[in-house]
Amino acid sequence: MSEKLVIVESPSKATTIKKYLGKGYNVVASMGHVIDLPKSQLAIDVENNFEPRYITIRGKGDLIKSLKKDAKNASKIYLATDPDREGEAISWHLANTLGIDIHSKCRITFNEITKKAVTAAIKEPREIDEKLVDAQQARRVLDRIVGYKISPLLWKKVKKGLSAGRVQSVATKLICDRENEINEFTETEYWTIDAELLKGKKKVNAKFYGISGKKKELSSEGSANEILDSLKNEKFIVSSVKLSKKTKTSPAPFITSSLQQEAGRKLGFTTARTMQAAQQLYEGINIKGKGHIGLITYMRTDSLRLSDDAVSDARNFILNHYGEEYLPKSAKIYKTKKTAQDAHEAIRPSEAQITPDSIKASLSADQYKLYKLIWERFIACQMKDAIYDSLNANIDAGKFTFKASGQSISFDGFTALYTESKDTEEEKISKIVPLEEGEELKCNTVEANQHFTQPPQRYTEASLVKTLEEKGIGRPSTYSPTITTIINRGYIVRNKKNLIPTELGMIVNDLMTEHFENIVDVTFTANMEESLDMVEEGRENWRNIISEFYDPFMKTLEVAEEKIGDIEIKDEESDVVCDKCGAMMVYKHGKFGKFLACPSFPKCRNTKAIVKEIGVGCPDCGAPVIEKKSKRGKIFFGCTNYPDCSFTSWDRPTSEKCPDCGGIMYEKLTRGNKKYCPVCSEKNK
Repeated sequence: MSEKLVIVESPSKATTIKKYLGKGYNVVASMGHVIDLPKSQLAIDVENNFEPRYITIRGKGDLIKSLKKDAKNASKIYLATDPDREGEAISWHLANTLGIDIHSKCRITFNEITKKAVTAAIKEPREIDEKLVDAQQARRVLDRIVGYKISPLLWKKVKKGLSAGRVQSVATKLICDRENEINEFTETEYWTIDAELLKGKKKVNAKFYGISGKKKELSSEGSANEILDSLKNEKFIVSSVKLSKKTKTSPAPFITSSLQQEAGRKLGFTTARTMQAAQQLYEGINIKGKGHIGLITYMRTDSLRLSDDAVSDARNFILNHYGEEYLPKSAKIYKTKKTAQDAHEAIRPSEAQITPDSIKASLSADQYKLYKLIWERFIACQMKDAIYDSLNANIDAGKFTFKASGQSISFDGFTALYTESKDTEEEKISKIVPLEEGEELKCNTVEANQHFTQPPQRYTEASLVKTLEEKGIGRPSTYSPTITTIINRGYIVRNKKNLIPTELGMIVNDLMTEHFENIVDVTFTANMEESLDMVEEGRENWRNIISEFYDPFMKTLEVAEEKIGDIEIKDEESDVVCDKCGAMMVYKHGKFGKFLACPSFPKCRNTKAIVKEIGVGCPDCGAPVIEKKSKRGKIFFGCTNYPDCSFTSWDRPTSEKCPDCGGIMYEKLTRGNKKYCPVCSEKNK
């Protein structure tokens, strides 16, 4: 009896699903798309209602032959690509390539790769959703037209290798606009008066508020000192005390954007690094004693919905491990945005019982950190809220009013497991010191402090994703590749966590803003996303959307062609001499950041990595140690004498000596930059 054929996208996913289906099923991978638009041409037939001209992707010929052979020998074919627009389009292309009737029940989807989900999907196959396919085609065609029409203009007028795009150009503009805000910002001086008061031995920190209960801003040192002088003989009397209870609500489960933000803030992950680890967790990991299993639900989602089974799973875990006091009377339900597609659940672990530490040995460092983050957030979202006792007091010193506040935890609730991070640091709140109206506090110190208003913060990947989501720019699947693209194009550089526009990025953004106002307009782009969603819902024809966009766009392109003059961007010259032709090398931007290149290209193709010495000698040979980057862009340290000296380290060697053994101390490139001695650490194991 012939086997049933299941086609998925990746070998890892195939391995996981094969384990669940067992005998009678052949599970193979398409390795992503097999059909796409060619890279060498526009491939959109504008005269024929914007018909896309698809071709077999180069190098996929043998794979397609193999798939056709498997399909011919199969008794039934199931297309099990990812459960989104892109996955639906891949299934549609596979069906057309393999001669499968798209109206037959050949399509299966699942939000998580578990035995229960996979076997349930096999029992309920459906037709390929052509509305989803049309939505994907509309996005693909629209982005192809924008990219392939504007990019050649940028090549001609500015520099070869540049590109423009519907979402990437808006993201670049947001970062450039923020940089302009920072450059134009004028700081303003202001002063505060801070008093350290004592109730017995307990400290009460109070801040100057105003005069006779009315708020007063202090804009100069003179006004602050005038108040300080007046306070010298005053007693600090508590005039009012307000005690209250505050509730801190448990966080919602993760969606794509919030996962990328939190992984960026807590783990220091880029969006690309987050999505890579999430993809691996979703497709399945070989867990010791359990085999190949999918650990999380689908990671491209904007829905906060959770299945009843998943919620029950979490509630049972909370009851068994934290007790009844941490379990709400009823399950918590989180409201999804109106603009969300709600096709999938929120991102959660496949099983609450699979704790991070129970599988740590089977996961890579990134997989473990991300799984722990997802698992803890999911369990926490079904725990009781945290409750705090809050105190706010007014303290009078003559006619001057000071305010003091404090907070103490009454019930830790979900914070027993998980604490959400923020883009900006929150002001630290003092612990409660019980105060009573009418009591006098002893003044220990009172001082005036100068401050200046701060410019807006630069975007990080986390805050940019948050802004893109809030403004309706792009969708869960586009945030990470958009950021990767604008960095690879040299429009933006990543400095620590901050995203900073380059000169090239600023020039291209100015051109786009002046000549292609709609393309970089936030509202226009957000409205276009809504139109694409309407295609998916069957309320709009995708060809009509492209048609309405195309004619005005082409007129804009013609005007831009005439108005934009040639712009010469000179590469920044370095002080490094090319060892092949003698020219002064220049700085270039590539996929992995800045590098040195010969300006005589293409006659001379010499390139060099930028050497960044860290001011420390090699522990093995004494030569300078330099900072390097791996193929994946991760920083490590190596000796300049390589290959004669093979010293390398992921941790930064320092000039400090270990107080115990005299060896070199190393610094971990993680939050806290913890220093340690490898020799003593090994001895203490």
